[in-house]
Amino acid sequence: MKQTPYPRHSGPYPGRYWHFVDDGRMQCDLCPRHCRLHDEQRGACFVHQRAGKEMVLTAYGRSSGFCIDPIEKKPLTHFYPGSAVLSFGTAGCNLACKFCQNWDISKSREMDTLADAAMPEAIAEAASSHRCKSVAFTYNDPVIFAEYAMDVADACHELGIIAVAVTAGYMGAEARRDFYAKMDAANVDRKGFTDAFYLACTGAHLEPVLETLQYLKHETEVWFEITTLLIPCKNDSDDEIRAEAQWIARELGTDVPLHFTGFHPDYKMRDVPPTPCMTLARARKLALAEGLHYVYTGNVHDTAGDTTSCPACHAPLIVRDWHAIESYRLTPAGTCPECFAPIAGRFGHFERQFGRRRIPVQIGI
Repeated sequence: MKQTPYPRHSGPYPGRYWHFVDDGRMQCDLCPRHCRLHDEQRGACFVHQRAGKEMVLTAYGRSSGFCIDPIEKKPLTHFYPGSAVLSFGTAGCNLACKFCQNWDISKSREMDTLADAAMPEAIAEAASSHRCKSVAFTYNDPVIFAEYAMDVADACHELGIIAVAVTAGYMGAEARRDFYAKMDAANVDRKGFTDAFYLACTGAHLEPVLETLQYLKHETEVWFEITTLLIPCKNDSDDEIRAEAQWIARELGTDVPLHFTGFHPDYKMRDVPPTPCMTLARARKLALAEGLHYVYTGNVHDTAGDTTSCPACHAPLIVRDWHAIESYRLTPAGTCPECFAPIAGRFGHFERQFGRRRIPVQIGI
């Protein structure tokens, strides 16, 4: 029987990114926070902990739950549209977003949330048996359970299942290199475009996120898209939206899809109103005016903002209603049927769509 590289039981698992510093503390190098830990201390993410002379990931093999989603929900609009993705996360997070939309998972402690257990092979087999094209690491940030996510990605690849990361991109250089070597696609949630916003609202910094995006573009073959949650009077000014679009066009190219999504009051920002639909439409218009080819809106009902159009002739190619595909006209080669212009992304033969439903799945160890 083939030997598996994965542990057979969930629980503490050796962490891969750390070193000792001069004062005897252990520094975690997984993300730019560089938490320095005494014995038994946990990092800001909560799931990495010093245990004597090693670092352990306490959430390995343990999840907050599994669901089958449409790939458009990640959101990824140019990555095998209409396909099904098996989604899961753990607990904790390495950012401290005051506006977190998944705070019940990302801000929880593992014993409160990690009710489901599954080893990498079991997740890959479940994805295959449920006819999912991909597995997504999402709900909280896979950066903090990178060791687990990378092992799951390996198991998935053995069965022809592709791996998707939904992340804030706040990651150390060595871990970033190893992590994205295992990923096929990513949606990077860039929270805003000023360091002042990042520091005040997430407790982090902008520059490492920009480095991740540049790394993805110039050093990998990973397909990636960007999401920015627009929060009224926080990061939704015309100047900031233009600056973000200009940076993307200059540093990443005009074919990288950008999603502007609507905020709803949650966690520590319950006093901030929801994002008006007109704000998202305005942001989309500004980004398109800066030369970006594919700009979308999310968390609102906006068919125009959900539709993929040809940047050359402007023909509607994939018309969506929320996460459901109403019309699909893209050729299997990923070109416009009207003018034959290539459309950036990962496409194939479109047979059927998963739709907008969300299906919980139980997976055993």
